[in-house]
Amino acid sequence: MSKIRPPDLEERLEDGNSPYVLDIRPRESYQRDRIDGSWNVPVYHDLRSGDETELRESIADVPDGKTVVTVCKAGIVARKATAVLEDEGHDAVTLAGGLRRWNGYRNGSIGYRLRSSLLALLP
Repeated sequence: MSKIRPPDLEERLEDGNSPYVLDIRPRESYQRDRIDGSWNVPVYHDLRSGDETELRESIADVPDGKTVVTVCKAGIVARKATAVLEDEGHDAVTLAGGLRRWNGYRNGSIGYRLRSSLLALLP
């Protein structure tokens, strides 16, 4: 299962080859803060508890032929959504670090820059 880093997602969103960004967080969280152009299917709590039913029922709304980027708060539960989407035949990736890292990247936070520098040093 693969991931996409915030700068890579931003580049894809800007180059006209936009992926389908699927935010699985609860509706209230999505309404407060989200990636522009993303879609919300609020299955976070279901997936966290191991219930994939609602996501599998919603997959018919996900367009074929586009990469799907799954988003949650920190990227952990979104990995479950990515696995379900892949199981259903979609090209899916998880936003590394979730919306938290996306916001850190977009805001140029010191935490994001330090973490990125450290990760670049790892093999």
